[in-house]
Amino acid sequence: VQLQASGGGLVQAGGSLRLSCLASGRTFSNYAMDWFRQAPGKEREFVASIDWSGSTTYSADAVKGRFTASRDNAKNTVYLQMNSLKPEDTAVYYCAASRKFSSWLSDQEFWGQGTKVTVSS
Repeated sequence: VQLQASGGGLVQAGGSLRLSCLASGRTFSNYAMDWFRQAPGKEREFVASIDWSGSTTYSADAVKGRFTASRDNAKNTVYLQMNSLKPEDTAVYYCAASRKFSSWLSDQEFWGQGTKVTVSS
């Protein structure tokens, strides 16, 4: 699976962004999709996960209630809607695909190139 993330940018605290990740190459609906992020000087961390059909999602405590993952299997695209953004959300955001519905970084099989999100205070 090839993954192309987009939608990052500069936003003020309290604002919103929607990230997209377009998949190609294999049957998209066979893969659960995850979002991870990596801030400067920090390890990559889990943000949100969505299962193969989009019926079940899971998010990290740090973003729960603010970020929502969704997908459109007809468009081979997964989204991350980010609301009430905080400066600590500043990071490069990566989409990832796995045949497992898992939040573990080591379970991810394919990665996108990342899209940068900067939240100003």
